[in-house]
Amino acid sequence: MFHNIGISGLLIILVIALIVFGPAKLPQLGKAFGETLREFKNSTRGIVEDEKSDPIELLKEEPQKLS
Repeated sequence: MFHNIGISGLLIILVIALIVFGPAKLPQLGKAFGETLREFKNSTRGIVEDEKSDPIELLKEEPQKLS
């Protein structure tokens, strides 16, 4: 997604963020963004593990594998 940004693009984004939010709010925004990503990652991991370990779903898949 961000493979084509490069160093100059990141610097421009950082400068715009500093102008819009100010230097005092930037660390708080970064922390909130990191916590949001961590929570999203944990919840998606939980959903995937639930799908893999759901015994009813495993029983439904067994006859399909034999066909």
